[in-house]
Amino acid sequence: MGTWDFEIVIQYFFSFLHAAKMTVCITVIGIAIGIILGLLLALMRISKYKFLSIPAKAYIWIIRGTPLLLQLLMIYFGLVNIIRLGNLPSAFLALGLHNSAYIAEIFRGAIQGVDRGQREAGLSLGMTPGKVMNRIILPQALKRAIPPLSNQLIIALKDSSLASAVAIPELLLYARQMGASNFRTMEMLTVAAVYYLLLTSILTFCSNALEKKLNVSDYKVLE
Repeated sequence: MGTWDFEIVIQYFFSFLHAAKMTVCITVIGIAIGIILGLLLALMRISKYKFLSIPAKAYIWIIRGTPLLLQLLMIYFGLVNIIRLGNLPSAFLALGLHNSAYIAEIFRGAIQGVDRGQREAGLSLGMTPGKVMNRIILPQALKRAIPPLSNQLIIALKDSSLASAVAIPELLLYARQMGASNFRTMEMLTVAAVYYLLLTSILTFCSNALEKKLNVSDYKVLE
């Protein structure tokens, strides 16, 4: 095998691009599913109707209390007797369902963090509760939720490596396959690690820039 060789890392770096694209694809679709379901769950969670709030609480408790890898394997192997679900849709669904529970709590906290007086003011102006939520509460809550959502996106990006358990050729699986073929496992894992660092750094930079822009926007409004 020889000693660790930096030149091999450089040599194989660009061959990992397609695996990096797959990692990004799994992450983006998983987070998109998570945001849609998470917002719905958050609204159910804060509902005064128990037939909505209790199932939402139970779902969040179950998903947050079990590991993502277990959920992925249960979806991949468990649903095969009901519907034919391939490994890629299974990964999308597992990552989406898993993130939805955490995103629901992010949205719930952001919604409840909006001053109650604004809701009361909207109702006093003759707006329906639905309009108050859509026009006053949610826009502010979504802005408040951006920092923790950015954090969750980075976590989801790293969690996408678990898709290798169902043979999806994302970064980790590709690194392991390349290492098995060229007997340079550490170098191949290093390439994967560099890609993860690059992707998470880009996400961090974008989220910081967005937060800064929104803060500037708030400051201008106050002025």
